[in-house]
Amino acid sequence: MAVCKTYTIGFTKRRAEDFFELLKASGIRRLIDIRLNNKSQLASFTKREDLPYFLKRLCNIEYMHEPLLAPTQDILDAYKKRKGSWQAYEEAFFALMEERRIEERLSPDIFGVPAVLLCSERTAEKCHRRLVLEYLQGKWGPLEIVHL
Repeated sequence: MAVCKTYTIGFTKRRAEDFFELLKASGIRRLIDIRLNNKSQLASFTKREDLPYFLKRLCNIEYMHEPLLAPTQDILDAYKKRKGSWQAYEEAFFALMEERRIEERLSPDIFGVPAVLLCSERTAEKCHRRLVLEYLQGKWGPLEIVHL
């Protein structure tokens, strides 16, 4: 696989205008929503029912929801609700991706157009979107990763 540039973005603490303008400026053509919970009011302008419309209308960006790349509720709860360690979260999520064999169930072509992985966390440091790309990089080879 040739090296392709793949982006990540979180929506928390971002204004809608800034979010959509950043996607446009980065040349994104496909947004891949990898959130487990993408329906709540807390998702603001990125609710599953609204986001595909905004993306298409404002930016001509395709929307995809890929729950295969989301953590389970148990993994999420252990970290967020029960105040587990980030290291334990990483280990559990890497094991889940291995168990799901995401590298076989997805094609690298999913990133063939400028694509961005969406999650809620403002930065990628402690977000599963970073872990997904690091895992796939280990399986598929080089990916140029850009966190917006």
